[in-house]
Amino acid sequence: MGSLPDVGQIVAVRQRLYLVEQSIPPVNPGDSTLVRLSCVDDDAQGQTLDVLWEIEPDARAHKSDRWHGLGTREFDDPALFAAYVNTLRWNCVTATDATLLQAPFRAGIRIEDYQLEPLRKALRLPRVNLFIADDVGLGKTIEAGLIARELLLRKKVREIVVSCPPSMLQQWQEELEWRFGLRFEILDREYVAKVRRERGFGVNPWTTHPRFGRLPR
Repeated sequence: MGSLPDVGQIVAVRQRLYLVEQSIPPVNPGDSTLVRLSCVDDDAQGQTLDVLWEIEPDARAHKSDRWHGLGTREFDDPALFAAYVNTLRWNCVTATDATLLQAPFRAGIRIEDYQLEPLRKALRLPRVNLFIADDVGLGKTIEAGLIARELLLRKKVREIVVSCPPSMLQQWQEELEWRFGLRFEILDREYVAKVRRERGFGVNPWTTHPRFGRLPR
């Protein structure tokens, strides 16, 4: 185990990257240091985690070679730099402006205009509560995926559960991952048995992943 990380440093813990927000020294000699972390990965941004640094397996400071190349290249083209600045401005304003959307630009799909209507309505609601009843083949999965991705990007939701018939579970799982980069676990007996083997019989399966697909009761 290396030295304690500094506040503001990026560390690798449990196969994810986190920002160190606080480091609380132990009260008694021999105890471990409590380190408060905030996830910086795209699919779990902002999720918090508290670890005892000295006993956390494989916790380490994240090292990047990008800093070594800083200043070795010439300045970027003005048009390229302007595009970068506009991207930063877009990401800053969309969290509060319901008229500017991020999800359509984070999806690997060709979106029809009418598929944005449920997303537009969802962002105008204080609490999202929609019933999408389009005809077969018009893209209800895409419309639902756009809403889910947008709410995640705006930090308005943390957990998502997809409840659908057994014949549709695999399709939902594949389409949400392929089209929107959202990885869902199917919560069935096999998954519960797996997490119990890995984390103990008393583990709550709902706390092991932020997104699930399950069969309706």
